[in-house]
Amino acid sequence: MLRSLQASQGPASALLSGRFPALPLLTAPMRGRKSRTDPPAKSKAGRIKVPPPVDPAELLVVRERYRQYGRLMKAIRSVFKQELMQQRYDETFGELGRQRQEAIVKEHQQLMAWNDAENQRLQQRREERLRKEKAEEEQQQLLRAQKEAALLEEFLKEKEGEVLQLQEEAKNFITPDNLDQRIEECLNNPRNYNFAIDKDGRIAKRSVLS
Repeated sequence: MLRSLQASQGPASALLSGRFPALPLLTAPMRGRKSRTDPPAKSKAGRIKVPPPVDPAELLVVRERYRQYGRLMKAIRSVFKQELMQQRYDETFGELGRQRQEAIVKEHQQLMAWNDAENQRLQQRREERLRKEKAEEEQQQLLRAQKEAALLEEFLKEKEGEVLQLQEEAKNFITPDNLDQRIEECLNNPRNYNFAIDKDGRIAKRSVLS
């Protein structure tokens, strides 16, 4: 069978000859397991599990070794615990703790000094900004006041011109005193307003007064 595969030119011969590398497995090989509700196999239906026999002498040796192992591990834990407690005591109350506390105090003082310097720098910047804003606000208020004064002066001049114009026009108003005179002037100087104008506003045609 193997010789026939080697003699053929198919993929099986190429795989056996080593021309193609082995492909990696996509999933790990595993064997299916039965669930808890599946019945036992027919070959193991009447089997009773019996524990293997225990040698009393060997059991005594194993128990003694377990006791020795427990005592040894307890001693090692005690030594490690004592070293850890001594290290914590040195860090808290000993020379190492004093040095650590001094380093913390020194770092705190440096940070406080840096914080004070930063606060002072920011306060100076804030005061400078407030001074600039105040100067700009005063400049804006001055410009607004000047603009309002100019507008008020222009408004007063305009109203004064209107008053002068009305006073000048009032000279030609018809009053009870000059009513007869104005009627006589209109009768002596008749005007014809019945006329037509072109697109340019010139009089194109005028009717003749009767």
